[in-house]
Amino acid sequence: MIDLAVAVIIGGAFGAIVTSLVNDIIMPLVGILLGGVDFASLSFKVGEAVITYGNFIQAVVNFLIIGLVLFLIVRAMNKASRAKAAEPAAPAAAGGRPAVDGDPRPAAEAVPLTAVELVAREQFAGETTLQAGAAQHAVADSGRGTAC
Repeated sequence: MIDLAVAVIIGGAFGAIVTSLVNDIIMPLVGILLGGVDFASLSFKVGEAVITYGNFIQAVVNFLIIGLVLFLIVRAMNKASRAKAAEPAAPAAAGGRPAVDGDPRPAAEAVPLTAVELVAREQFAGETTLQAGAAQHAVADSGRGTAC
């Protein structure tokens, strides 16, 4: 809530600065470039009413400058948040212990291999996955005792 209050106060101060910039610096220079036109005094009369369109032009220039600055701020914030989101997260292993033998689980959770798994790993180390799978099925089928 305090962030919003600070933003409103700073925004008001920024608006005052931009208004002064437009009224005191930019519009007089533009007026000189256009042949000595004073935008503050540009007006016309409709009946009894005086329409000061020069003030409206100054307000439009104020709006464009503030809009451009806000656009640049939001774009920079979005770019920073995308860069932060794109950073890879560090792997969170339990207790900070590294993984064991390619097992993605931390060392405390790694399941030890049984003797059969160790023998199978050594036996099928050089074979392709299909060959290893066929050999495992052949070993499993040899113990069943099929009738001829």
